[in-house]
Amino acid sequence: MSVSKRKKGIDYWLPKLVLSPTMAITIVFIYGFIIWTTILSFTKSRFLPDYEFVGFAQYVKLFMNDRWMGALANLAIFGTLFIIICMVIGLIFAILLDQNIRAEGALRTIYLYPMALSFIVTGTVWKWILNPTVGIEKFMRDAGFESFSFDWIIDPDMAIYTVVIAGVWQSSGFVMALFLAGLRGIDTSIIKAAQLDGANLFSVYTRIIIPSMRPVFFSAFIMLAHIAIKSFDLIMALTGGGPGTSTDVPAIFMYQISFQRAQLGVGAASAVIMLMGVTAILIPYLYSELRTKDND
Repeated sequence: MSVSKRKKGIDYWLPKLVLSPTMAITIVFIYGFIIWTTILSFTKSRFLPDYEFVGFAQYVKLFMNDRWMGALANLAIFGTLFIIICMVIGLIFAILLDQNIRAEGALRTIYLYPMALSFIVTGTVWKWILNPTVGIEKFMRDAGFESFSFDWIIDPDMAIYTVVIAGVWQSSGFVMALFLAGLRGIDTSIIKAAQLDGANLFSVYTRIIIPSMRPVFFSAFIMLAHIAIKSFDLIMALTGGGPGTSTDVPAIFMYQISFQRAQLGVGAASAVIMLMGVTAILIPYLYSELRTKDND
């Protein structure tokens, strides 16, 4: 075999050999466990896997569980408010930074800093801030406002909104960065032409710039929805799912029902439902991306 053929063979096989362990791990520990979890959801598994097939019995049991329905309702409240507020704040911050203000780099760093923290850290910090005995309520009362009350974190009707506050604080800066990148990618000649026609700054943003950023909005929505659906560490650190089950979400339900209440089949069914939710969000995004590339 000639040296050139040997070199071509090495160039062809070496990347495959290097990547093969990663591919094998991905196939086994991601897709393999997805398949295994789906199989368990159709069995009568409890504390340990039991492969006796029971059809959709675990799914029926799941949706007859009041706690699961409450977790879905909490996810709907948290997800809706989290996505909307993050996108509104992110867009406003991005527009402000797009005005070429002074200290833009410092402000951008400040806005993005919370995203560098883990959700465990964020939840722990906000748990202190919102604690009536040591946080905002105590600070305001020490400042002379004796009647001030902010005890949402221990109020079952309001606790879910404290999760929204913490989540928005961490993620809105990331959305701002996405929108700012989108704003900086718009053709300035279109903006200048609109301004020459007499359009004011508000009209330029509302009629030209923001409508042209629909792909960025869609990407931000997909990412935020994914964060909301799999939210576990933030809520566990902040409220632990309480008071009671007032901040329970599907991720917490799945963990506790599977490993603390020994109902592995029901937990697997809830995990499959969560996976279907994430897939329902990702498929339109992937379809949009592939269609865009085909059009190009």
